[in-house]
Amino acid sequence: MISLKTLPAIAAIFPFAPLEACTGAAVKSAVIKRSILLNGHKTSVSLEDEFWDGLREIAADRNVGLSALVQEIDHGRDNCNLSSALRVYVFSYFHARVSRAPVGAGVTPSAAATTRAAFAD
Repeated sequence: MISLKTLPAIAAIFPFAPLEACTGAAVKSAVIKRSILLNGHKTSVSLEDEFWDGLREIAADRNVGLSALVQEIDHGRDNCNLSSALRVYVFSYFHARVSRAPVGAGVTPSAAATTRAAFAD
């Protein structure tokens, strides 16, 4: 169970996630199916809206298009489906951002460590 002490660190990792998701309150996050151009072919990808938001933010941070980012993730994935690979990539991106955030950037090193410990179990 995630404690209230970890909320600031979790919110820093997933700034697009609703607070209810962090507190354990019942939240329905609809899976959204979108078509995306991948290697010159249209393909459908099903993700929760929060992950689509995260992918768009990452693409903007890196100054690349969403399709280019998804194609890069697709080429780097192992034996897992594309939707899972995208979710792991988004989580890893924001987790890494928190892990290397300087003190005073909204997340303290202890808060980041608390978050890592909360997800380690």
